[in-house]
This record gives sequence, C-alpha cells and structure tokens, in this order.
Amino acid sequence: MKRASIAGLGAIAIIAAVPFVSTIPGFTALHDIGEAIAQTINPAKVDLRLTADKQVVEKDQQGKENVTWQALQGNVVVQPGNVIRYRVLGENSSDRPVKKLSITQPVPKQTIYVLNSAMTTQNSGVNTVYSIDNAKTFVEKPTVQVKLPNGEVETKPAPAEAYTHVRWSFSEPIAAQTKVAAAYQVKVR
Repeated sequence: MKRASIAGLGAIAIIAAVPFVSTIPGFTALHDIGEAIAQTINPAKVDLRLTADKQVVEKDQQGKENVTWQALQGNVVVQPGNVIRYRVLGENSSDRPVKKLSITQPVPKQTIYVLNSAMTTQNSGVNTVYSIDNAKTFVEKPTVQVKLPNGEVETKPAPAEAYTHVRWSFSEPIAAQTKVAAAYQVKVR
C-alpha cells in the first residue's frame, strides 16, 4: 500500500495499489488494479489510502454461510470467482474544509464490478456514478444499446462486465481532520 496526498486546485493524486500475484496463467494483470484519483476545488490536503480484501465464505456446523474479509498484503493469490473489496480511505488532514471532493477508482482488468456494491461512510451528500467507457463519461445508471433479433434497438442496463470506473462525488464539504471512506467489490474473471 502506498499513501498519496493531494493539494492544489484540481490536483490529482494517484495511489498505486497493493501488488497482486496469481498462479493463474496469463493472469498477472491484477497488479494493474489502477489508481485512486481524487480531485478537489480548493487547496486543502486530503490523504488517501487504498486497501484490498478478499472475501472468505465459510460454513458453520449448521451449514450457515459466514462471510469475512481477509486483508490482501504483499504477494497474494487470487482465483477466478474470488470477490475482492477495494476501500479508499480519505482524511482531510488540513485545517479547513475540502469542497467538492471527488474520488474515482477503476475496475481492474481481469475483474468484473459487483453490481450495487459501491458505498461510502457518508449517509448523504454523495453521488455515486459509473463509467462504461474508461472514465470518459459517468452516469448513475449506465445503459447500452442492444439490437434485438427483429432488428429493433433497445436500451438496457449495462451488464456488470461493462463497468470500468466508479466515482464518488461529495457535494458537502469534508470538515478539517475528518475521515471518509468509499468501497466497492469486484469478482475475479
């Protein structure tokens, strides 16, 4: 894990994520999980940290499934079907509020976004949007045009495989010395 800070008008912080190694042939690209990008419109300082956890599902003696999360650190192995949770933790370490904070996180190659898994610690004032075109555009509910067998074109919700980025935009200022967190899940292909 690496830490990064942002400062300045429209500054961008890029955080390199935890490197991952896999024994899956041709599956070394998980270390390209990308970066967390944050932008603000004022020169306050926001520290960001990106973490990753692997979902572990175990059954108890009664057959009930228990879900826990195992922190991924150093060289780890992931397999197709594993669910990974990425968390971006941000702290306004300045002495003034941060206005219009925006955090963008890519969906790593070799993974599929888990629909409806994006969340934040804020109860209000956060708009979560998604991109299906490599962060060129963002919308709340991505759609795609599908050609039907009769030749008509219909608009349908974009499939999970199409999602390329998640963005959280905080409309309310983040107070000085305050922490926020955002998370989302992906499934390894």
